Amino acid sequence: MGDYMKKIIKIIKKIVFSALLLYGYNVIAAPLNVIVPINFINIGIMTILGIPALFALIFINIIVF
Repeated sequence: MGDYMKKIIKIIKKIVFSALLLYGYNVIAAPLNVIVPINFINIGIMTILGIPALFALIFINIIVF
């Protein structure tokens, strides 16, 4: 039972870190008007792929918009 709890806590930590990282980026990039929306899809992508996903989301946001 303890092993499953460690995995769940690890996943929750990654989700919270991803959300805070995305929020921090948005605070810094707000004057440049290059904001990546905070939603379940973007947080999920960042949770799975990590920090390089933030750069990919920024690149996609610049290209599309």
